Amino acid sequence: MKLLSAIVPCYNEEENVPYFYEEFIKNEPYFEAHEIGFELWYIDDGSRDGTLSEIRKLQEKDPRIHYVSFSRNFGKEAALYAGFEKAQGDYVACMDADLQDPPSLLPQMFEDIAAGYDTVATRRVTRKGEPPIRSLFARLFYRLMNCFSETEIVDGARDFRLMTRQVADAILSMKEYNRFTKGIYGFVGFKTKWIEFENVERKKGETKWSFWKLFIYSLEGITSFTTAPLAFAAFMGVAFCLVSFGLIIFTIIRKVIFGDPTSGWPSLVCIISLISGVQLFCLGIVGEYLAKTYMEVKNRPIYLVKEER
Repeated sequence: MKLLSAIVPCYNEEENVPYFYEEFIKNEPYFEAHEIGFELWYIDDGSRDGTLSEIRKLQEKDPRIHYVSFSRNFGKEAALYAGFEKAQGDYVACMDADLQDPPSLLPQMFEDIAAGYDTVATRRVTRKGEPPIRSLFARLFYRLMNCFSETEIVDGARDFRLMTRQVADAILSMKEYNRFTKGIYGFVGFKTKWIEFENVERKKGETKWSFWKLFIYSLEGITSFTTAPLAFAAFMGVAFCLVSFGLIIFTIIRKVIFGDPTSGWPSLVCIISLISGVQLFCLGIVGEYLAKTYMEVKNRPIYLVKEER
């Protein structure tokens, strides 16, 4: 019998934990018919509500449920990595506890794996229910990533996917501290089948991803899988040097020929402010990469476990 390990990151999902289990267990007839056992790994990412208590209640009823509880909130990327480390199955699935990743898609995903695919991934074809500004910036992010990075990231891609053991081991081999799992999925490659589905609203509660958190996450993704911003900073430096050199020549010639007195200090202040802003922007890009290097060489653990069962 083959084993499926399902990884379910949770952060303040007290209301959704039992609902997710109910939806997931509906696939049991399919699993039994195809001789697939399963284990559910709930990864409690330092929740402040009763998420862990709800998981314990489920575990008392079903021994196939396991959990890891972090000492504090380390983020979804750390929770996913912890799940990959604990998963022992022949197949590994990643899904959200809020039911925006419908467990009902698992049978179809298994059929695609049986057809020869290494990974079956999901993507949303609509962003119904999201604020328009958030959807706009999300699409812009995917376009930027695919323009600058050699690692392809599909627009609307979810973390919800089913993969073989070989793919899971490849993901585990990437032990970087600054993790961007969507990029890691693309980096490891393998034969992937994409399933499209309509956006599904959360079952209960509110999203933990504010616009600012998503913005920081997008910066993490861009700096993790492309050095294009550094090249852009270098290009801006060269371009402004050339422009400055041209303006110096122009000023000297104008002075020699026309003898114009020095004037225009307001425009000079604007130019200095512009160039200073560009310099600080480029310095910030370099600083972002330096900060990632700093965190990597400290070699801190990606997460710390408070309780596991």
